[in-house]
Amino acid sequence: MTRKRRKGGAGKAVAVTAVVVAAAGAAAAALGFDPRAFFDEAEAGASQETPATAEVVQQTLTETVTVSGDLGFGDVIGLDCLKSGTFTALPKAGDVIERGGELFAVDDEPVTLLYGTLPAYRSLTPGAEGSDVKQFEENLSKLGYDGFTVDDEYTDATAEAVEEWQEDLGLPETGVIDLGQIAYAPGEVRVDTVGVELGDPVQPGSPVLDYTGLDKVVTVEVELEDQELVTVGEAVAITLPDGTEATGTIADSESLVSEEESQSGTESVTYLEVTVAADDPAVFDGLDQAAVDVGFAGETADDVLTVPVEALLGLGGGGYGLEIANGDTTEVIAVDTGLFADGSVEVSGEGLEAGMSVVVPS
Repeated sequence: MTRKRRKGGAGKAVAVTAVVVAAAGAAAAALGFDPRAFFDEAEAGASQETPATAEVVQQTLTETVTVSGDLGFGDVIGLDCLKSGTFTALPKAGDVIERGGELFAVDDEPVTLLYGTLPAYRSLTPGAEGSDVKQFEENLSKLGYDGFTVDDEYTDATAEAVEEWQEDLGLPETGVIDLGQIAYAPGEVRVDTVGVELGDPVQPGSPVLDYTGLDKVVTVEVELEDQELVTVGEAVAITLPDGTEATGTIADSESLVSEEESQSGTESVTYLEVTVAADDPAVFDGLDQAAVDVGFAGETADDVLTVPVEALLGLGGGGYGLEIANGDTTEVIAVDTGLFADGSVEVSGEGLEAGMSVVVPS
């Protein structure tokens, strides 16, 4: 599937990866803290005041990759008219239509919404057989009409039930479902936009409106190089515009191709369009469209020693150290760093153990 990629605002997601240490000074700036000046081990000793400390904790550390997305109603689907005539009734944007409801009217005859995944592609008359017949009869039964067997055969009994339905709709009681009289969607629809006006002429295949589902979801674009972040069913973190945090689940992922302009011309870019559903849909109440951040679980370090990032010291010879507090004295030891995540950093070094106290800025 190829389409034009959304431009600007929150519609274009930007992956934010974990901090990577390139050098002591650069890492410190990237992390947003000012390391304390170089500590010479010979100068480390008892301080005049009791320093603030934090504990070395053994835990599993997981980075969060934050992607900007859009809150909305998910995929927008176009609906075409399959009959000719003149539009005599149209819905409004935002209208919700359920099974048996009128989508629009042509020549004062309603086009009715039914539920199903197979599109209407032919007229249905007695003697017709197929999965489309069964799908139609399932809907007819759900609408309260009976006297026929729900199967893949359109019988005279089906036609009699259809005549009752047509009478209720104010249509000629023919017992035949003409092509264009019904349209299928997976469930209730919300009208997104209407592209025609009352009185406009229409021919089969003419676009009429766009619709969405009713559930609010977050749509994010993830670069292909970050596809390992995306697994349908995995948990994610959602941050709303006011800072409210909620949990969600990856509901769907689709690989798409966009056409983007570059200095050498137009080039195709493949990316993932990811749909995220909130575990509690009520968190989206009061919001129709908004920029929302989604936090994906990235790299994980299992069962490692961690300290707060601000506990790191930049050593004069390069690398990092920790100032270990032991009673009234402190000692600086060199450490290796690993994963940075959620304000903590993975550390390892000779003699370093869980439960030790490290000095942090007060």
